[in-house]
Amino acid sequence: MSNGLLVVISGPSGSGKGTICKRLIDEIENINVSVSATTRKPRVGEIEGKNYFFIDEDDFVKKINNDEFLEHALVYGNYYGTPKKIVLKQLEEGKDIILEIDIQGALKVKENYPKGVFIFILPPSLEELKNRIEGRGTDSKEVIHRRLKCAYDELNYAFEYDYVVLNDEVDSAVEKIKEIISAEKNKSARNQALIKKIKEV
Repeated sequence: MSNGLLVVISGPSGSGKGTICKRLIDEIENINVSVSATTRKPRVGEIEGKNYFFIDEDDFVKKINNDEFLEHALVYGNYYGTPKKIVLKQLEEGKDIILEIDIQGALKVKENYPKGVFIFILPPSLEELKNRIEGRGTDSKEVIHRRLKCAYDELNYAFEYDYVVLNDEVDSAVEKIKEIISAEKNKSARNQALIKKIKEV
């Protein structure tokens, strides 16, 4: 049995990566979402092991020192990280995993697990991105301006990814990523054991 795929998806705020990931999880069999660890307190309705693994800061720092994360970051006073052991175990069991993560984290994952498939979600335009962020109705003008500036800078990192997918229409973007996953699973480099088995028959 070949290992599963680690599919890492990033993109600017408002690019639609969250919506795309939810669709992929709903529509693809045998694919799981990576559950992060965090030191922040659970919010109402959040479930241990489903939304996050909630651990205290001392334990988190120990895990950092023991190299137990594929990536980690300190965000607004709380640590977040992708547990290495859990992800690698699922991949070894042949399960595919989707990891929706920011660009900084994705590049760290690429450094630690280069066999992953790295996909960058592009918005149709910065104007459309602005419309999407404004449409949420949750951010001030100052925050929107900051998010757009950040998005502009983040586009430079698209070249660090294996693929870019334009999210001008969600159905189309989801289908493109499904095609990428299918093509990656059929690469000869990922099927050496199968090739060897057929040769031995």
